[in-house]
Amino acid sequence: MQTDPLRAGATRIGTPLSPDATRVMLLGAGELGKEVIIALQRLGVEVTAVDRYANAPGHQVAHRAHVIDMTDAAALRALVEKEAPHLIVPEIEAIATDALADIEAAGVSTVIPTARATQLTMNREGIRRLAAEELGLPTSPYAFAQSLDEMKAAIAAIGFPCVVKPVMSSSGKGQSVLKRDTDIEPAWNHAMAGGRVNHGRVIVEGFIDFEYEITQLTVRAADPASGATQTYFCDPIGHVQVAGDYVESWQPQAMSPAALAKSRDVAAKVVTALGGRGLFGVELFVRGNDVWFSEVSPRPHDTGLVTLATQRFSEFELHARAILGLPVDTALRAPGASAVIYGGLDEAGIAFEGVAEALAVPGADLRLFGKPESFVKRRMGVALATGADTDEARERAKLAASKVRPVSAR
Repeated sequence: MQTDPLRAGATRIGTPLSPDATRVMLLGAGELGKEVIIALQRLGVEVTAVDRYANAPGHQVAHRAHVIDMTDAAALRALVEKEAPHLIVPEIEAIATDALADIEAAGVSTVIPTARATQLTMNREGIRRLAAEELGLPTSPYAFAQSLDEMKAAIAAIGFPCVVKPVMSSSGKGQSVLKRDTDIEPAWNHAMAGGRVNHGRVIVEGFIDFEYEITQLTVRAADPASGATQTYFCDPIGHVQVAGDYVESWQPQAMSPAALAKSRDVAAKVVTALGGRGLFGVELFVRGNDVWFSEVSPRPHDTGLVTLATQRFSEFELHARAILGLPVDTALRAPGASAVIYGGLDEAGIAFEGVAEALAVPGADLRLFGKPESFVKRRMGVALATGADTDEARERAKLAASKVRPVSAR
């Protein structure tokens, strides 16, 4: 058993690769994990990156990298015992969360934000029941099904249009919008193929007639004066999704004062119930002054990539500071936007042209993730931009993204 050196509110951070190092293990080393690793290393933390494939983006910047099946509880426990991290930071859904609960209960490592929060949020059933049934938050009508017949019955009760999602998936994988009976069986098959961990179980959600969606980034971090955990909010992020996957985002999203207050009230209730410390991405639907809870991720959110351009500290820096027990600052520096750069082709080791032209767009910046293999619709990078307002920033970000051309490296 080891003691979390930060649990008591201490701010001592050791030297990496020394016996006194503050050690963090990232479970998931994609583009979001990579930015968290960079933020942690800037604060002198020793980081181990774990993913299911070699040379993941986070592998390329971590002190040590491992490739394992993180849904294999025995393999995960063995790696944790080998590396002995003080903190374990899950960054993806496909993890043996029961193993994390055992690790936390045994005092081997501290799970961020908590093992319970990880279990609840990586399964849509757990978080939806917490939000709707325990906290009484407004959500879409919903039902769960574990067979095609059960899904048909749920849809008959909820009605069309509706949305079907695997209970465990991410980035829109396995999701379908259903408008008629003939959509049902294809949606079931798509959900079964798209789940990160195939539990053979889906959620059927009634369609909400919302005006826009937001991500309310919410941070649970230490108050500098008292050391007690407080809740902090970033400016709301608007975004566009296609097939459940984000393609652009901007900050701040214009909202009525009443809708903003309700959004933050919902977000605060959810993250307080989950507990622990760190940054949470709370997804909400908004129409007028009405707000509905959708989902929450207990980690940086893909739509929050925009904060690399807009905030004093990005969502990744906020997450790193919060989990280390350090003060946070959610201040906005400038309106900004992000736009996704897709691979455009299926090939390993692609190259990018047009980078100079993209960076010549006023206020623009790029993050090329370094993923070792490209797919047509795989997110390979993101263009960022600031502007006088979000409209100008969105135009600049989309223009910069359009300049980048993924090409064969052969």
